Amino acid sequence: MTRGGLVRLQIPSLFDMLDLVQVLSDRMGQMAALDEDSIHWIGVAVRESVINAIKHGNREHPHKLVTIEFSFTPSESPTELVVSVTDEGEGFDPGTVANPLDPQNILKSSGRGIFFMRSFMDDVRLRRAPDGGMEVRMMKKLESGG
Repeated sequence: MTRGGLVRLQIPSLFDMLDLVQVLSDRMGQMAALDEDSIHWIGVAVRESVINAIKHGNREHPHKLVTIEFSFTPSESPTELVVSVTDEGEGFDPGTVANPLDPQNILKSSGRGIFFMRSFMDDVRLRRAPDGGMEVRMMKKLESGG
């Protein structure tokens, strides 16, 4: 199966849409020829990112969209699966997110989603999107190109 190009999904900020995102994430992992464990953990990272976009970014406003993009890069003989999740919220400073492993934060729920993303993906970058909101860019290295 060829692995080039870009798949983009835009969803309203509704948690009911998470199953659709999960199906697409799993399918992209299969196209990347990843093992079942890797597909599962990528799905967890993607799901956490979309939950954060809906809940914290768009504040569950159903008219605000979450954009999820999957791409294989480079398009010829890909070596990476890249997932980008962008919301339409106000954005935040990623440096202010508490480390969930610090003893004073161990019982707090905040920061766990970003921690999971960083644990399961090879690279995670958070930035303010050019048109507003936040973008989470996650990358998973592939075993071999093509």
